[in-house]
Amino acid sequence: MSEHGSHWFEPIADHLGGAYLRYSFTKGTRQEVDFLMDALQLQPGQRVLDVGCGPGRHSHELARRGLTARGIDISERFIELAAENAPTGATFERRDARDLDYEGEFDVVICLCQGAFGLMTANGDDETVLDGMARALKPGGALALSAFNAYFAVKYFAAADNPEATFDAATGVNHEYTEVRNEQGEAKPVDLWTGCYTPRELRMLCRLAGLTIESINSVEPGDYQMATPTTETAEFLVIARRT
Repeated sequence: MSEHGSHWFEPIADHLGGAYLRYSFTKGTRQEVDFLMDALQLQPGQRVLDVGCGPGRHSHELARRGLTARGIDISERFIELAAENAPTGATFERRDARDLDYEGEFDVVICLCQGAFGLMTANGDDETVLDGMARALKPGGALALSAFNAYFAVKYFAAADNPEATFDAATGVNHEYTEVRNEQGEAKPVDLWTGCYTPRELRMLCRLAGLTIESINSVEPGDYQMATPTTETAEFLVIARRT
């Protein structure tokens, strides 16, 4: 068990199970990996750490392309799903991203679709996650990190006066009240919290973690590309390297 205790997302993942992969934002895995293969100059045989891997969709795709993928997630249920029928080269372990103790073991670290970074609402937890990911990289190793776009949250959640989604300007955390359905279609009301960032904040955090940013791009799930940051996409994708 993590020294930080349980995380608010665990019971949500337990309820969702395999139904997580029914959501539209999970359908762009192949395009996302296509982009990462090119942007990070990935090669067969390289070692990838997938932080907040969920049911393992990115790790599975990377392993199919000849990379060795290690997926970690705080949800035991998601880890069980990821391990089922995992292709050769993809392995999974339940771990808390706040407790990473890898030291220069990986060529690449990915943390996508609010897969740990961004789901941390306590002050300092995102920094802890980012520091651990940076340490896990070999010198010159690459990081791909997605983060929710604070501008987008303000423009489309806060400004819309949506009672189901509120943005806390003091903390930069978006709170959404919604419901999720499991594989049997049973609905469960849940609270979701997502840390939101500006490109300036992401640059500062990366610099403090010993990472040199190569690009920050405006992206959507399933539509990763090199694109100047704007207010119009839900996510930013950071490409960085360990200094």
